[in-house]
Formats: sequence, structure tokens, C-alpha cells
Amino acid sequence: MANENQTGTTTMHLALAWCFVGIPLAWGVLQTLQNAMKLFQ
Repeated sequence: MANENQTGTTTMHLALAWCFVGIPLAWGVLQTLQNAMKLFQ
């Protein structure tokens, strides 16, 4: 018997989760690229 009270993940929850992970990840990638560019100058 399936539980009919289950709720799915909303679009807002998915967007918040991606922002929670994606923003620090993007910051780290940008910082790494900036530091790597110093090696090639």
C-alpha cells in the first residue's frame, strides 16, 4: 500500500539547494582559476 501523503520536491526547494551548493562551488572555481592564471603570467 502506497502512502498517499508523500509530497515531492518543489521547484523552489530545488533552486535553493542548487544555490546553496552552486554559489560556493562557483566561488571556489573562480578563485582557483585566478590563482592558476598567476602561474602563466
